[in-house]
Amino acid sequence: MVPPGELSVPPRLLMGPGPITVDPRVLRAMSAQLVGQFDPFMTATMNETMALYREVFRTANEQTFLVDGTSRAGIEAALVSLLEPGDRVLVPVFGRFGALLTEIAARCGAEVHTVEVPWGEVVRAEAVEEAVVRVRPKLVAVVQGDTSTTMCQPLAELGEICRRHDVLLYCDATASLGGNPFETDAWGIDVVTAGLQKCLGGPSGSAPITLSPRAAALIEGRTHVEAGIRADDDADRGTRIASNYLDLAQIMEYWGPRRLNHHTEAATMLYAARECARLLVEEGLDAAVARHDLHGRAMLAGVGGLGLQVFGDVAHKMTNVVAVHIPDGVPGEGVREALLTDFGIEIGTSFGPLHGRVWRIGTMGFNARRDAVLTTLAALEQVLRSYGVRVTGGGGVGAAREVYAS
Repeated sequence: MVPPGELSVPPRLLMGPGPITVDPRVLRAMSAQLVGQFDPFMTATMNETMALYREVFRTANEQTFLVDGTSRAGIEAALVSLLEPGDRVLVPVFGRFGALLTEIAARCGAEVHTVEVPWGEVVRAEAVEEAVVRVRPKLVAVVQGDTSTTMCQPLAELGEICRRHDVLLYCDATASLGGNPFETDAWGIDVVTAGLQKCLGGPSGSAPITLSPRAAALIEGRTHVEAGIRADDDADRGTRIASNYLDLAQIMEYWGPRRLNHHTEAATMLYAARECARLLVEEGLDAAVARHDLHGRAMLAGVGGLGLQVFGDVAHKMTNVVAVHIPDGVPGEGVREALLTDFGIEIGTSFGPLHGRVWRIGTMGFNARRDAVLTTLAALEQVLRSYGVRVTGGGGVGAAREVYAS
């Protein structure tokens, strides 16, 4: 076999629902050389990363760290560590990723209950409270921003409901953290997981997580230290967490003062996660949310200027992604292919009932900027014209520029 040539990645502007174009400063951090997993530099970098993500999550939680793996690894680590077989969990479902929480919770052996609304809506707090009273769950698990529908679920009232009924609240903030308001402590959220590949401006492969003291205590009550590294006074506690790699009780010991060996830290992803958080804290959380809001509004106005109809309840839309109905008679995949081939721009379609019915266009992370928005709108206009769609010349770019001028 003749080996392939050196890797040559084509230039792309990733304007879909994620992943997005990685911030060059994050790529530079990822190029740094590895050190040993217990090197003082490594443990100091882990400590810095924990402190940075406390700022990002807006929490005082001591147990704030990274799960090595994609954002789904963070989700599964949270659920498999919180839930035991037979536990009741309530999931508000308003898109594909709420359905994913039900899938993972069921695999944990939980008794899963849902509150569902049509895609394009969010779940009313009153409906969640009624279900909490009826089901009496141990845990409510919810997505904040579901990119399959672009909806952003209000969370503050859910935190109050869960506290009132002594229920734990878990949130998957993968697609929303850093680009939409998020207040872990103020909203009373017990566990939050995220990923780097959306508003944080990094690559997929690291899952930041934060745990409230009561969630951490519950997980610590299931501690089983592995044979071969356990000390004489390491007694087993509670029901053993079903996953070894995603066992948060062990991972907390790995990131904690004991540095109890669990796995070899993914150093390159640690560097990436640290830089993502550092850049966000340097910019300021409020400023980053305002930036995503500005460019999201410009894209929203721009697609309207092209005559495209926005999907879903705009009042509850995420700042960082918009879904538009594909015009009748226009091949959705053909438009996406032309954008990629002719302009190097990627936009997305969706899943399930929305597959082939909408395009999803993101403005997040490093791509939440003016030139990316205007370039995407200009290219989309040309592709729509090539398929015979009647659009006002410069309508998308013009509408977006009006937002920037206001």
